[in-house]
Amino acid sequence: MTIKTNIFIETLYPQFEVDVKQVLSGTKKIFKYFLEEKEIFNKSCLNNNEFKTISFDIVFCNNEKIHEINKEYRQKDMPTDVITFALFADSNEEDRFIFDGEINLGEIIISLDKALEQSKEKQHSFGEELFFLISHGIMHLLGYDHQSEKELMFMLEQQGKSMEKVNVKIHAQQLF
Repeated sequence: MTIKTNIFIETLYPQFEVDVKQVLSGTKKIFKYFLEEKEIFNKSCLNNNEFKTISFDIVFCNNEKIHEINKEYRQKDMPTDVITFALFADSNEEDRFIFDGEINLGEIIISLDKALEQSKEKQHSFGEELFFLISHGIMHLLGYDHQSEKELMFMLEQQGKSMEKVNVKIHAQQLF
């Protein structure tokens, strides 16, 4: 079965330039890995559903905006790196909506400020950090969570494997 993937990327942070084509290309590779990995797919919210198309959004913002979102929706008064709104996965199975064969998984919101800060702290490229955050968000969109150490280790292991599929380097360029 061929699955069409619609990934929409929006930036709320025009002072920070990211190559959207490269992000889209890398994200599609990561997502393809998760769909093809039976262990992941079979435990995901997609299993046992009929669909032809999957869509989700990635929104890039700054620390100020993600802090606002984190405070409003998670009651955490601080900026964070990634927030995921998993519309499909977080719905009860009987309430999950598939329209004309399309599933909207939800939205991943990423602070580019945090991604850049964390890439420097971890001493790896901005692109690696950005794709790590995207892969983390995708796992949440698929219904995975990390409430236990075992769940976190599984997610991190799968994120690492998915990152091997991305050989795209993105360079951060802040335009201040």
